[in-house]
Amino acid sequence: MAGAEDGPGQQPELDEDEAAYCRRWGAQHAGARELASLYSPGKRFQEWCCVVLCLSLIAHNLVHLLLLAHWEHTPLVMLGVVAGALIADFLSGLVHWGADTWGSVELPIVGKAFIRPFREHHIDPTAITRHDFIETNGDNCLLTLLPLLNMAYTFHTQSPEALEQLYPWECFIFCLIIFGTFTNQIHKWSHTYFGLPRWVTLLQDWHVILPRKHHRIHHVSPHETYFCITTGWLNYPLEKIGFWRRLEDLIQGLTGEKPRADDMKWAQKIK
Repeated sequence: MAGAEDGPGQQPELDEDEAAYCRRWGAQHAGARELASLYSPGKRFQEWCCVVLCLSLIAHNLVHLLLLAHWEHTPLVMLGVVAGALIADFLSGLVHWGADTWGSVELPIVGKAFIRPFREHHIDPTAITRHDFIETNGDNCLLTLLPLLNMAYTFHTQSPEALEQLYPWECFIFCLIIFGTFTNQIHKWSHTYFGLPRWVTLLQDWHVILPRKHHRIHHVSPHETYFCITTGWLNYPLEKIGFWRRLEDLIQGLTGEKPRADDMKWAQKIK
């Protein structure tokens, strides 16, 4: 997507603080270059398969939901949309916190495939804006395949009467899946400072999806707060109760592992 954080000179709408934020680290950082080089053809193929299958299942399930819709479902469907957004926001924070805080790029399978992008993102926050749709959304599409398949199975095996009873629940699950599937796309938009469609910037301004200035709080080293990246609604309350810090203290006390040790290792690379 053209137009991202790493071009502040082309962005007259950025203030001085925003421009300074955009220049932080960057693609030329030694750690960022090494991490970017670990993106493999096999990983790319996996992402392609997941995105194609996920979008096909989304379209299939959406058609069934529309065919089953009735006006009397509206209140519960609206409640399901809000609940789906809240739970997706919390889950995005939990996954983001876990991958940011624990583990290592050297771990078998999951290290290069799933932890690597989080390490790269802290060193080069603009890298995500240079990722295409497949690389941006491939991992989330993988995570939502199982619930999408289960929903499709439900539509083909349940009676019309049962589906009528299940409809509000299925709408909630579908909204949760949609927010979860496109969390990384929303995250990418939060790092893109011009060239976004007007409808995206409106959703950001209304805080329906993660706003750009809101997410910048997370990118202050050592990246230990504001982990929720779908809507960002839960970041402030979770920070007020010290949720992530308490969880880190508990895990460190039980395992002896230090939070963000691997993250700092990559950030400190100089050649």
